[in-house]
Amino acid sequence: MSYPLELGVATRAVAKACELCRQVQANLVTEETVAKKDKSPVTVADFGVQALVTAELTREFPDIPMVGEEDAAYLRSEEGADLRNKVVEHVTKYDNTLTPETTLAAIDYGTRPGGPTGKFWVLDPIDGTKGFLRGDQYAIALGLIVDGQVVLGVLGCPNLPINADDPTGPKGALFTAAIDSTTTMISLANGSTSTVSVTDIADCSKATFCESVEKAHTQQSDSAKIADLLGVTAPPFRIDSQCKYAAIARGDSSIYLRMPTRKDYEERIWDHAAGWIVVTQAGGTVTDINGKPLDFSLGQTLKENSGVVATNGKLHSQVIHAIAQALA
Repeated sequence: MSYPLELGVATRAVAKACELCRQVQANLVTEETVAKKDKSPVTVADFGVQALVTAELTREFPDIPMVGEEDAAYLRSEEGADLRNKVVEHVTKYDNTLTPETTLAAIDYGTRPGGPTGKFWVLDPIDGTKGFLRGDQYAIALGLIVDGQVVLGVLGCPNLPINADDPTGPKGALFTAAIDSTTTMISLANGSTSTVSVTDIADCSKATFCESVEKAHTQQSDSAKIADLLGVTAPPFRIDSQCKYAAIARGDSSIYLRMPTRKDYEERIWDHAAGWIVVTQAGGTVTDINGKPLDFSLGQTLKENSGVVATNGKLHSQVIHAIAQALA
């Protein structure tokens, strides 16, 4: 079962959310906000995406709950009035059926705790805050989980070049995938679609590593050791957000490492659900750093996993072995 109806609605919702994010960037991100490290523009986008996507999904699937990252408590306060007005202003441009109150209600809808049974959406409205503010890469990540298994995902990457070899060319893509199907890239510029797949590289020395731009998100020194053990000589391909999963899925890179920055850190399910299925349905493999499958059935975190490794599949066992050596 590939969930065609749910995937279609999810794709439409994320496409709308991408346009909202572009509008927020154009209207609210300025040289002054960047200089002052003012995060209010990305906060508007964060709330706006959650409201817009949730409203679209609940209109079609009122019985499917959501695990969301945000709630509207601050927006309902007197202190949050200015932010609330900006969120409502941007959301209603893309869904004129929403009112200020229904916008807040949509944001508050994401209260599902997750777990091993039932069907629920999982949403990361803006993954890659700093990338958003810099005008670089960020992602809108939406997944559907059924009885602990991710069955579909949509990654919206509004700033990602359609062709990695032409960084100044058209930008903006959706990556969609469902269980027992393939991974598709859809251009936000003209709606053209293509099936994407991982690289067929079997020699680690010819591979490229993909890792986070932000040092706080991965242990880059460990990644360097692992690359050395594998004979990788190419410089790492650093990119913000779950766009890294998109890069693996379409063959821009062959290995993505997210090494734990501390032993007690638990990855959030919304940071990996959509990316996991986009890579796996493109022919790749995603596990934790010990080679264990990611377990999305344990609530809102991957508490039984440590870090994340995504590869083209052919290199996976070699990478896991090198990680064990490096950490020993």
